[in-house]
Amino acid sequence: MQTLALVCQKGGAGKTTLAIHLAAEAAAHGLRTLLLDLDPQASAARWADRRKPGAIDVDVTVESPARLDAALLQAEREGYDLVVLDTAPHADQAALRVARLADLVLIPVRPSILDLDAMGASLDLCALARRPAVVVLNAAPIRSRVVQEAAEAVTKLGGEVMPLVIRERVALRHSLVDGRVAREFEPGGAAAAEVTALYTQTCKRANMSTRETV
Repeated sequence: MQTLALVCQKGGAGKTTLAIHLAAEAAAHGLRTLLLDLDPQASAARWADRRKPGAIDVDVTVESPARLDAALLQAEREGYDLVVLDTAPHADQAALRVARLADLVLIPVRPSILDLDAMGASLDLCALARRPAVVVLNAAPIRSRVVQEAAEAVTKLGGEVMPLVIRERVALRHSLVDGRVAREFEPGGAAAAEVTALYTQTCKRANMSTRETV
């Protein structure tokens, strides 16, 4: 079993949206996937409540960071292939605990100066946890120099940037309204393609099998 954590010390970076989409993508590729909602706002859990019968089979559970060790042990006993951890936007001991238990940490960052200013705390947290971390440029403009400038800023801070950029796509947000993800909302669309590419690159970075789409 492998564990993927999404950590970001600033709200509004699209962390939960990416966590949901990556969990569903893994499930669509044949992995038994559990999304652990560690954020008190429980946005991922509310999304799961809106899921319709016949949707991609991804399990979502609300859990306390204090019980994360036990939850991961139980998930392994139940035969899960992948656990995705959606965290609260705080640079605290809970986030540090999550990072230490992850095989890979993704740090979603919008390409804006405010988000980039806050990103350092996330990188420092992962360094303290001694876990590999990759910055994902998220909700980026379709065409803008700001994306390249943001990537350069991350590199200057010593961070690793995911080659794939997630653009600002309507399908990523609108699909969540009725408990879907982009590949269910707009199959074959640009948003779904970018999520699949992000999932593939994440698997390569974590040395995790992508399996075949079901």
